[in-house]
Amino acid sequence: MNDERIAQFNDEAAQLSLRGGRGDTERLLLMLAVLGLVLGVVLVVVGGVVVSGAATTVDQNAALATSTFIGLALVLAGGALFVRYSLARFLRFWLVRLVHEQRTETDRIIAALGATQPTNPTGASDQQAAGSSQTPA
Repeated sequence: MNDERIAQFNDEAAQLSLRGGRGDTERLLLMLAVLGLVLGVVLVVVGGVVVSGAATTVDQNAALATSTFIGLALVLAGGALFVRYSLARFLRFWLVRLVHEQRTETDRIIAALGATQPTNPTGASDQQAAGSSQTPA
């Protein structure tokens, strides 16, 4: 029964003639998030080294503004993107697994219900019992 449903789904999907989602954009944005994290950490470290080597407060503030704060912003943005796309991928997998398990359970229930025919205590089927109890008018 499950094979029939899979074949039916494949036939209906082929009739739609839609392009499948490839996920290239998601993979690219995930790589961009990792790059933002790494680049942000490097900018924060470089900014810290420059600030510690600066002699005046003006030079320290300039170094903070140019590298350290930009690095922190990159770390935050990269971290947010990484968490978003990682969770999206995990939740998509979880949803597909959940749908598959529910369909399998539905197939099992249908098979179990089809294997048993309800009968009344006399051994006649419910339809026969209902038909014989009716009196002609």
